[in-house]
Amino acid sequence: MHPYRTHTCAQLRPEDAGATVRLSGWLHRRRDHGGVLFVDLRDHYGITQIVADADSPALEVLERLRPESVITVEGEVKPRDPAAINPALPTGGIEVFARAVTVQSEAAELPLPVAGDQEYPEETRLRYRFVDLRRERVHANIMLRSQVIASIRRRMIAQGFTEFQTPILGASSPEGARDYLVPSRLHPGRFYALPQAPQMFKQLLMVAGFDRYFQIAPCFRDEDLRADRSPEFYQLDFEMSFVTQEDVFQTIEPVLAGVFEEFAGGRTVTPAGAFPRIPYAEAMLKYGTDKPDLRNPLLISDVTDHFRQSGFGLFEKIAAAGGVVRAIPAPATQEKSRKFFDDLNDWARREGYAGLGYVTRKGGEFGGPIAKNHGAEGMARLYAELGLGDNDGLFFAAGKEKEAAKLAGAARTRVGEELGLIEEGCFRFCWIVDFPMFEYDEDAKKIEFSHNPFSMPQGELEALETQDPLTIKAWQYDIVCNGYELSSGAIRNHRPEIMYKAFEIAGYSREDVDANFSGMIEAFKLGAPPHGGSAPGIDRIVMLLADEPNIREVIAFPLNQRAQDLMMGAPSLPSDKQLREVHIRTITPAAGSASVRSGDAT
Repeated sequence: MHPYRTHTCAQLRPEDAGATVRLSGWLHRRRDHGGVLFVDLRDHYGITQIVADADSPALEVLERLRPESVITVEGEVKPRDPAAINPALPTGGIEVFARAVTVQSEAAELPLPVAGDQEYPEETRLRYRFVDLRRERVHANIMLRSQVIASIRRRMIAQGFTEFQTPILGASSPEGARDYLVPSRLHPGRFYALPQAPQMFKQLLMVAGFDRYFQIAPCFRDEDLRADRSPEFYQLDFEMSFVTQEDVFQTIEPVLAGVFEEFAGGRTVTPAGAFPRIPYAEAMLKYGTDKPDLRNPLLISDVTDHFRQSGFGLFEKIAAAGGVVRAIPAPATQEKSRKFFDDLNDWARREGYAGLGYVTRKGGEFGGPIAKNHGAEGMARLYAELGLGDNDGLFFAAGKEKEAAKLAGAARTRVGEELGLIEEGCFRFCWIVDFPMFEYDEDAKKIEFSHNPFSMPQGELEALETQDPLTIKAWQYDIVCNGYELSSGAIRNHRPEIMYKAFEIAGYSREDVDANFSGMIEAFKLGAPPHGGSAPGIDRIVMLLADEPNIREVIAFPLNQRAQDLMMGAPSLPSDKQLREVHIRTITPAAGSASVRSGDAT
């Protein structure tokens, strides 16, 4: 007999009755029924109930052990009484009568319980993550993550992709988020950058002729954290040669739809081939965001023209100054009190906006200051244009276009949630397409890239030379699911003359391009195929499938919101010896001044 186990804690069934078995695992839960002790023994696979009574020499040992002690139990499999069968457990038809117990590792008092659903502060959970990972929900999330990645790999290989690994230590790029830097010991004063994405390397693989690449790629971005963002994350990075935007869509939709269908657990999924394509401008108008949640049926409308000559002076003034007025419907709110509308206005103010105007309508009668000033006839025309009914309310976001769109988008989500309109049990995918190639930076007073500088502009070189840059669209696209951006992608700019011109418009000289992107530009001069790809985020995919609101719930060892590993103590202070070896000194703030630790500083 094996020294630790003949079976896992999920294997035994009634047909095993009478067998002598050996099981190993963690003491999950204990119940004392007056001389008879029931113990749930848990391992990675499941739970088996262990029984010990006064006739069992194991009783004394089991009674003194704390939960989460690791034990090996030897005993006889017995069928449970019919009234005691637990249909919720695969092993619920049997129990093991303990003949002997070996303590492999005795647990001290736990910092947080493993059994049960009690919530604990995130700081405690992350400091003792190895214990937290034993909890059923977290353990299941990490297993789901592994299964999702395995499924993605199978599907990508079936689509003709080959998996490659790209460097972790690379060069910093002037575009994108803030890099994590790694000092070089052999090259004093120089630093590697951890990859924000394998962007250039995957494009170079296309130049090298590999045609279809993918990788479950680790990426690093030194940026402020939020619920759906982590400084270290993984993405399904892929690239294809000789493809159009449509080819990319037709290739990746079956992969994403297939993975979601496999793990949806009864939830519906937008089928492959049916992902809606929404132009960026339309998304910003109708949804107030380029990450629209299509489970929400509410649509935003531009109603600026209705208020250009209006009795409501505030909106008239905004329209005259070049601003916009956006309307968000609140259907069937006849039973809602004035407080419902005032609360949403207060919410907008707490979010940093001037406020959220509103009109009420009950039985065809308009209410509220905006309706009073705009007039019943004006409101009736507005409602008729929007297709609203006698009992529908209406909220307004007004101001400069970007600010009004952002508030309208947030309000659309809030109203949808408050009225219970968000469709449940589904995953609604869409593509956002036709992103602007450039945008105007009001602070810097210059034109800059709006999305991805390596994208091919629609119209190519002719568009760059003849069009207003702010009217040029790019072959860029995002995949969005339930309001989360899963990835950005593009058909790449593979021709040097187009790249030089695009960067020139954004304020970069030819010399800047040669210096910052030398590897790519030189490669393109030696023959590059048309190519494109994308990179859906693994963590966000699993977060959606696990129905978790926070990305840290689907990462085995995540950092906290301050980018700290509380369990391992990272980031940590280097020793003076380590600093000398990499030829750097550190400067840390200290009570309004700077303190310096140095090695052989450069």
